[in-house]
Amino acid sequence: MTTPRGFRDRADESLFSLLGDIPELVRNLVVAEINAAKSWLSKTAKDAGIGAGWFVGALFVLFWSLPVFFAFVIAGLSSWWPVWLSALVVFGGMLVIVAILALFGIARFKKLSKRQNPGSAVSEDIRIVKEAGSER
Repeated sequence: MTTPRGFRDRADESLFSLLGDIPELVRNLVVAEINAAKSWLSKTAKDAGIGAGWFVGALFVLFWSLPVFFAFVIAGLSSWWPVWLSALVVFGGMLVIVAILALFGIARFKKLSKRQNPGSAVSEDIRIVKEAGSER
């Protein structure tokens, strides 16, 4: 007899028929773990790429902030206050942009470590099977 959801009532089945279902159940478990690993790898690669992009952006802005710093030094040495002050403000603004982009990159890489690794799910499954086998 089948239920509306497609599950069978196995209460009346013999031990041999239940043992015969083990290969299919193991196959289903392996396929599910492989699909979970593919999904995890896809998400991890995406987040790593985005995080690397934020770091590239931070390095790009930092690279172009160096000429501004030199303009600051030149303007400061010329002792003309408004040019010196404007160069300092631009340099400080670029450093703020670098800090923000770097924080975005760090946040994206921290997200990688919070995601569950499918390898740990497999080891958890093995641990459960071993515990179930030792209870007998």
